[in-house]
Amino acid sequence: MKKRLVVSVLLICLMSLAAIPATQAISLGDILKVGGISVLIDKFATPLNNFINTLTFKHGGNHDYATKVVPILTFGSGGYVGAAQVIGPQELVDKTEAVIQVEGNFNGSQFRVKALIPIDSKNPVNFSRVQGVGISAIIDVKI
Repeated sequence: MKKRLVVSVLLICLMSLAAIPATQAISLGDILKVGGISVLIDKFATPLNNFINTLTFKHGGNHDYATKVVPILTFGSGGYVGAAQVIGPQELVDKTEAVIQVEGNFNGSQFRVKALIPIDSKNPVNFSRVQGVGISAIIDVKI
């Protein structure tokens, strides 16, 4: 079990390195923070999902959709890790493994745009978009 955890953290750290621009300095502390946050997201995904559902009154309403908390991989002005709750039909939510957040500036720098795209993999290089799944919540992790 420990070996799997260590391998998972190292794999997530290596994947997150691909998301960081080459001009940005990377420290061991940054890598450990990203890995630690990723482990926290995986560990607390179900309790976070239940909390968000309670917060948004899902349990008292319509049950035609499913929800799940997955990691966010951010690209644009640096590489970051966070979490999001996805929502949609059960089979599509089950297929969703992560959300990619792509950032860009529109019309110079007057507008900052963040696009959230549900994907079927935690690999930021090899994935497919999951159509029919939306984002219902964003989870920030205090570091």
